[in-house]
Amino acid sequence: MKAKNIVQGRFLTTNSRLQTSLAPLGVFRIIFGLLMLFATMRFWFKGWIHDLYIAPQFHFKYYGFEWVHALPGNWIYVIFGIMALAALSIALGFYYRISATLYFLTFTYVELLDVANYLNHYYFVSLVSLIMIFLPAHRLSSLDVRQGRAPLTKEGNWWYVNIIRLQLTIVYFYAGVAKLNPDWLLEALPLKIWLPAQADMPLIGFLFDYEWVAYAFSWFGAFYDLTVPFFLWNKKTRPYAFLVVVVFHLLTWILFPIGVFPWVMIFSTLIFFSDDFHKKILHLLKPVFKNHQISASPLKLPTLLKGGFIIFICFQLIWPWRFLAYPGHLFWTEQGYRLSWRVMLMEKAGYAIYHITDPTTGNTGEVHPGDYLTPNQEKQLATQPDLILQFAHFLKKEYQEKGIENPIITAEVYVTLNGQGSRLFIDPNTDLTKVNDSFAAKEWILPYEGRD
Repeated sequence: MKAKNIVQGRFLTTNSRLQTSLAPLGVFRIIFGLLMLFATMRFWFKGWIHDLYIAPQFHFKYYGFEWVHALPGNWIYVIFGIMALAALSIALGFYYRISATLYFLTFTYVELLDVANYLNHYYFVSLVSLIMIFLPAHRLSSLDVRQGRAPLTKEGNWWYVNIIRLQLTIVYFYAGVAKLNPDWLLEALPLKIWLPAQADMPLIGFLFDYEWVAYAFSWFGAFYDLTVPFFLWNKKTRPYAFLVVVVFHLLTWILFPIGVFPWVMIFSTLIFFSDDFHKKILHLLKPVFKNHQISASPLKLPTLLKGGFIIFICFQLIWPWRFLAYPGHLFWTEQGYRLSWRVMLMEKAGYAIYHITDPTTGNTGEVHPGDYLTPNQEKQLATQPDLILQFAHFLKKEYQEKGIENPIITAEVYVTLNGQGSRLFIDPNTDLTKVNDSFAAKEWILPYEGRD
């Protein structure tokens, strides 16, 4: 009997280690919902919905998602309206599962409408909103509990909270790994280009004229990204790490136009704090979310969902390394660049002009992308090979409608990377209408020649 009790005691101890308070998840739900509501309304009031999704006559597509099309007219405003209501409902825990699903679908739909609008934090929001669908974030401090749609549940499986922490760890660590390149560490690029432009900033602006400051920022940035998630996991170093998180992201927010991303990262990292910290926050919100339901037993994790979480994390660990399958300089070719947590690593600009030839008559004309694209689309096109190719196929259809059955379309594109001289980017003799996009290496990109 004594031996049996010892075995049962070990089992209970082990099982309890798999359980954790859901308070951090409840606080994260509220913060995430409010941040996404703010971001959505910011998009609306700044006029970006019209500028990015209604004004363009052509949208660049993600490979494999060519079937995603913009709704006609002003219907995109309805999508953003649904997105805003879903974000608010997530924060309140109001019909949470439906709200989380609607937010993920509407946000990701908008994100997929045009590659030219890609930002790392959009990808992050899509991933987190997908995860949130499957988390019991509404089981405490929510209107679902208050109104009887969900039982109050204070504890749940380890994965329910730590899946978010693991995702944040991957974002930070891989952003640090991406900075371990010669331009960033040995040349302090692109910060050596960007910081002097901020020299008129009050109090500290004069420092940005010194080259050593760019090097200091570069090396600290790499160290910060590589280590800060691990300092956040550690109870002893967590408060100091969070202070650095706040200072770091506030500084990047002041120096660079990167939208709400710094605020998303600052508030998201609060999930690393202790259960007691989050319980105190939820206690302050008790008048809003009165929990009248009887507390349920700790929430278990279904085996299928656990498998899904493991596959999700494994994918996140492997996917950023796909660039190794491609030849050439990553920043030059950008094959495997997106969706890999490479944040503000290069200063790249280009100029593109297309040549259209009628094979029947031999007549040749020029097309300037700016005649069809918005300024942002034109800027992104000039440095990204898949966008250059997509626009060539768009022009093919345009000229076929004008009576040229099989137009030959080539592009003359010059690109400058991290301050070096402008260089020819793609083979100007390649008929882009004969090339189809794929995951294969784009052999029509010219080799990277290195620095001047």
